[in-house]
Amino acid sequence: MKPVSIRADEAPLRTKPSNYPEPFASRMAGRQKRPLGDLFGLTNFGVNLTRLAPGAVSSLRHAHSHQDEFIYVLQGHPTLHTDDGRRRLSPGDCAGFKAGSGNGHRLINDTTDEVVYLEVGDRTRGDTAQYPDDDIVAEHDGVRWRFHHKDGHPYD
Repeated sequence: MKPVSIRADEAPLRTKPSNYPEPFASRMAGRQKRPLGDLFGLTNFGVNLTRLAPGAVSSLRHAHSHQDEFIYVLQGHPTLHTDDGRRRLSPGDCAGFKAGSGNGHRLINDTTDEVVYLEVGDRTRGDTAQYPDDDIVAEHDGVRWRFHHKDGHPYD
């Protein structure tokens, strides 16, 4: 049975810290995700309560072809890194990234305090993610993300 309600900060942590292959997965050290939407059986969109320790990043800077993304800062002062540059965020700030915009984005915790935020994204099939700063491309096959180099050969 799926719960009707829970305390978000008591939800189980995601069992696999990162879907990225190495050498990228280890760059996600200090990030913890609690997949809230999955607990309720949500299938059209995902919701994560995410914590970034000092020095941690939310992800590689990326842009989705088919999925919209939204973040809402609950605690701390992360730096939003996009194609437009870097901007400090505060609790209550939010940001959204329309599918297909090509605007690569991520959060960086370059402070000495923990950052906590909600991230929401839809689960549109056929999505791909481009990573402007790294030699990686992601494609969702309907079940999981598959990663390859920009020249097309897969990560092992």
